[in-house]
Amino acid sequence: MGLFSGSNENYDFQMFSASHFFILAILILVSTGLYSYKDRLKADKWRHAEIGIAILLIIMETSYHLWMYVNGIWHVSYAIPLELCSISLILTVLLLLTRKKIIYELLLFTALLGASQALVTPLLDFDFPHFRFLHFFYTHLMIIWVPLYFTWAKGYRPTIWSVVKVLVFLNVLLPIIIFINKMVDGNYLFLSHKPDSASLLDMLGPYPWYILSLEGLLITLSLVIWLIFRKKAGN
Repeated sequence: MGLFSGSNENYDFQMFSASHFFILAILILVSTGLYSYKDRLKADKWRHAEIGIAILLIIMETSYHLWMYVNGIWHVSYAIPLELCSISLILTVLLLLTRKKIIYELLLFTALLGASQALVTPLLDFDFPHFRFLHFFYTHLMIIWVPLYFTWAKGYRPTIWSVVKVLVFLNVLLPIIIFINKMVDGNYLFLSHKPDSASLLDMLGPYPWYILSLEGLLITLSLVIWLIFRKKAGN
């Protein structure tokens, strides 16, 4: 099946390899371009591009789940879109289709807190040009670029109430995802246990106390994002 196989033989991804650095370079270059050409991106003609990107995201994500199913690796314990990046992907599509400010307020924080980390330290087995490599990086890059585009080109800005909204949103999801984890023997949002590999969670205490530490980290980093992207005097 080649580029769509379920085996990573000949496609073994290595963190900080040439392909990974290339993606990180694209992330920086396009992000810089979004800021530098923000005035040109204000035009209504870009609405077609917004819709097109949303449709392609839907196609890519649907294809990903179909790929997992065909290769016998889709399982309810880890394939339901309940991880932070999966939630951000749904918000990205909704923002592109609706342009609703409330969706932007949630996405800006979930994207910069989740997808940015996923791009730097990707949990990925397949290297370029495998379908999974293209799916992973296309979706995660768009999760970052879309809220930046709406910030710089469309003039959306978070307020201190945006921080409150995202905290309420995630804490409402928390017990729901804990319940689903117990039902399907999953570990969505790492709410059942820490990942098997070394991670930031190792510094946040044992289970379940690291969840409270994550809450504090979420509040702190959300405030930092608000300080960076809030509307400033003269803007």
